[in-house]
Amino acid sequence: MKNLKAERELAFDFLRVCEAAAIESARTMGQGDREHSDHVAVEAMRKVMDSVPMRGRIVIGEGERDEAPMLYIGEELGGGDYSDETRAEFPEIDIAVDPLEGTNLCALGANNAIAVLAAAERGGLLNAPDIYMDKIVVGPSCRGVIDIEAPVKQNLKAIARSLNRDIEDLTVICLDRSRHKQLISEVREAGARIRLISDGDLSAGISAAVAGTNIHALMGIGGAPEGVITAAAMKCLNGEIQAKLVFDPEKLGVDKSKVPPAEEVMERLQSMGIKDADKIYDTNDLAPGKKIIFAATGVTDGALLRGVRFFGAGKRTHSVVMTTDTKNIRFVDTVHVEGGPDAVIRF
Repeated sequence: MKNLKAERELAFDFLRVCEAAAIESARTMGQGDREHSDHVAVEAMRKVMDSVPMRGRIVIGEGERDEAPMLYIGEELGGGDYSDETRAEFPEIDIAVDPLEGTNLCALGANNAIAVLAAAERGGLLNAPDIYMDKIVVGPSCRGVIDIEAPVKQNLKAIARSLNRDIEDLTVICLDRSRHKQLISEVREAGARIRLISDGDLSAGISAAVAGTNIHALMGIGGAPEGVITAAAMKCLNGEIQAKLVFDPEKLGVDKSKVPPAEEVMERLQSMGIKDADKIYDTNDLAPGKKIIFAATGVTDGALLRGVRFFGAGKRTHSVVMTTDTKNIRFVDTVHVEGGPDAVIRF
């Protein structure tokens, strides 16, 4: 992104991208078909994104090219309505997308499903493999005091001290998975409260970095791609994420037959430029970009964003757009009007 004006304009282009994905997936809410919900979100996001004036490249998407027909890793898109000569002047941008974070949540009509993406200058986002990642996420007040390799109680003490609270006043959010049995036990033994969620650790991580949500940290193992997008949000929110890749079946609490062999994982990591499988990643490792844009639109109601609402002459969306350069965090409430001049608009 060559200049501030370009970043601001692209931020609202990416807002349109997330709104389109959220609207289409919201139409399928509660229908119980998670694959269809994801499919329509991907199609809508891909269509609008290709119209954005950029030379974009997907670094985190729906999978490898032979697994995903759209928004696959390495796909180049953008500037679809412009000439080749004009496109040559557009900024080169790396993009991480999750067209529908919380496919199960949308299919069931549950809270916290979102359409989300992060973008940065070329090389500004880690090309993370689609494997698991252990994470701890905190807000600005606790930046610099956490250590993912420290005992849970030690991290909770540090967080509480930074917030001028007791551990008993903290709430930790965590995916409700069998692999987190020990983590959940340690959080409770330390005296903190815990909120278990069925899906959506990306939006949960963002909640941990925003004051007023009553979430003070996210802990536990989730997807590595979601970790990168969370890091982009942390760069805009002044929060912090620490993370470490996990592919040990014992740590994941699954049978060895359900995960790729370690040799295969290591080969894939090396092909993606990751040489140290045991590296502890911080926010800047995951999202090193200097000019980062983060955008998300609610699909169903959540702690930060309201879901899509439909009415006779249109629909209404609620989104957040953040950039590192401007340090602006905009919550955007948009009414999308359909129909003619007699359409009734609801606020």
